Amino acid sequence: MSVEERLNQIVEKEGAVHLTLIDPDSQSPEMAGKIAKEAYLGGTDAVMVGGSTGATGSTVEQTVQAIKSACDLPVILFPGNAAGLAPGADAVFFMSLLNSRDVNYITTNQAIGAPIVYKHNIEPISMAYIVIEPGGAAGWVGDARLIPRNKPKLAVAYSLAAKYLGMHYIYLEAGSGADKPVPVEMIRAVKKVVGKSTKVIVGGGIRDGNTAKERVEAGADMIVTGTIVEQVDDVRSKIEELVKAVKS
Repeated sequence: MSVEERLNQIVEKEGAVHLTLIDPDSQSPEMAGKIAKEAYLGGTDAVMVGGSTGATGSTVEQTVQAIKSACDLPVILFPGNAAGLAPGADAVFFMSLLNSRDVNYITTNQAIGAPIVYKHNIEPISMAYIVIEPGGAAGWVGDARLIPRNKPKLAVAYSLAAKYLGMHYIYLEAGSGADKPVPVEMIRAVKKVVGKSTKVIVGGGIRDGNTAKERVEAGADMIVTGTIVEQVDDVRSKIEELVKAVKS
């Protein structure tokens, strides 16, 4: 079973997926492995590896290896650019930042990275990446024209474009460590038009179970949390809280 099939199956059976994002630039590979193990024990469904800045080359590869040694979870690359690709991962969110002003983040890095994905037999999961205010580092690095929080119709337009282009997943991103997550009204509007077959991922600014649950109830199929696992002492308990909320 492919990683994409596995994630979709979890959505069908359990209501939603929880993904833990680990930035290789934020800790050593050894520590990343320990965090992944705690997240695994807390019930997360898969581990994403990547970040907007600094996460490239051997650092990514070593982090992937450490995580795979520490737990039995799919490891999905979440690269900021082609340099964020590395062998050993199970899959990659092969994404285009649709609301970027810079063609490098829409198609150029994808063209550079595609042969690497092919060479290392990494499963590509087609995804549209749409950055919402406040956007954080992802918005700044990716030179995104941020979607205003009070303009859900703009998010709907980009999401429909993604669906019509054949992308399987749509990631609504408020930015790592955002003070406000993606609004529930925006998620609801996007999910209404893209339907059941196109999965909606939501990340950025989700720090507690209630916030995660609200977004699942609005239509999010997958919830990503990353910064919070770097900030808490008890990763397992925090992931348990989030997973329970997401799957309730």
